[in-house]
Amino acid sequence: MTDVHGSAQEGFSREAKTYSLGRPDYPEELLGWLGGELDIGAGKEVVDLGAGTGKFTALLMRTGAQVTAIEPVAAMREQLSEKLPGAKVLHGTAQAMPLAAQSIDALTCAQAFHWFANERSLHEIHRVLRPGGHLGLVWNVRDESVDWVVEMTRIVERYEGSTPRFHTGLWRQAFSGARFEPLRLREFSYQHVGPPEQVIVARVLSVSFIAALPEEQKQRVAEQLRELIASHPDLKGRSEVAVPYRTEAYSTRALG
Repeated sequence: MTDVHGSAQEGFSREAKTYSLGRPDYPEELLGWLGGELDIGAGKEVVDLGAGTGKFTALLMRTGAQVTAIEPVAAMREQLSEKLPGAKVLHGTAQAMPLAAQSIDALTCAQAFHWFANERSLHEIHRVLRPGGHLGLVWNVRDESVDWVVEMTRIVERYEGSTPRFHTGLWRQAFSGARFEPLRLREFSYQHVGPPEQVIVARVLSVSFIAALPEEQKQRVAEQLRELIASHPDLKGRSEVAVPYRTEAYSTRALG
């Protein structure tokens, strides 16, 4: 059994460039959260687990900490190294990190923890963190108080199947053991601004299970999104749109 879910391995391998193009970055306010909640700064050793193309890694590097990005999908690592040539990038998984025990001060998972939310992964995360070390989990969640955002989600979710997703909340079950303090949540508002082809079409095509679809089905998804853009009064004729997000940032600490 592989440590990387099939949808992630196939979809992210196929569409790493689309992921890099279409995924939103993160709110500036997270820099304060990284320092205040996770005690990340100069002199600290930090890991970005499931780093993907490095969108969150770039934010971590701005803290002055020593950052190591760990990512199992080769195509994603290539995008990360191209975007952040100074980054330390390692192949590894949440279940097997190439790190010594109690060697890091903090670990983050951005847009990733739902893929490996199980006891085995948390055991490995606990192994590499120093006692009292910090764990941060971050997700950009589309703001569905906006009607056309709801329509985006409707187009996506018909293909979801049993793929692990943040919105199910099942990832929380991994914390039922006693290895970590209770999770603390901070929320931030964010807008992904850009051409609709980038922030709507490429964003949806970067979703793992959409990226893994046969080409004909993937093109049908893109057509539905373009129909939405062409017909909705808040989107049609616009060269730039703002997709609203709610960024959820969870923090906890490893118990001794």
